[in-house]
Amino acid sequence: MTLILASGSASRATLLTNACIAFSKIPADLDEDAIKDDCLARGFAPKAIALRLAEAKAQHVASTNSGLVLGADQVLQLGNDVISKSPSMDAAHDLLKRMSGQTHYLHSGIALCENGHLIWSQVETAEMSVRHLSDDFIHRYLAQSGERILTTVGNYMLEGAGIHLFDAIRGDYFTVLGLPILPLLAKLRQLDVIQH
Repeated sequence: MTLILASGSASRATLLTNACIAFSKIPADLDEDAIKDDCLARGFAPKAIALRLAEAKAQHVASTNSGLVLGADQVLQLGNDVISKSPSMDAAHDLLKRMSGQTHYLHSGIALCENGHLIWSQVETAEMSVRHLSDDFIHRYLAQSGERILTTVGNYMLEGAGIHLFDAIRGDYFTVLGLPILPLLAKLRQLDVIQH
């Protein structure tokens, strides 16, 4: 069975490739902000929003493609707020100042659809403790990272310079990268998509 990744994320594709999982990539063309806003209006918890976004991506691509479709998405929770990607470097600076010395949570949802039907979904959470960041550090970090940092929720790539933002991380590394791969591999084995 062919696995389709309903995401344009380079890190998710790399994780699947490194795990020797054959897949094709068809990014879901969805208005994620509209889905998020609808979930917030209906009182969804941040964890449930991550799951809903992953399911929506999988269902959208599965509606026009046969096979097994993997949807994945991530939500950053800071206090009671759901944080989106920063629209500008100034906004990234403000968010990093806000996260300084605080703990936030990354909720990574994954979902599988087969022949248009949702067959499985799960969400994993990582607890991220940001150290106290000086203005000077934030300026240097953003200058070093460049505008590509705006493609990530929270303005960091843990596999790069973003690691310098943290005092402690509790949770699975793959969850932080946006694809909780261990529960996914277990489900793919159960479905006989990969070998036991």
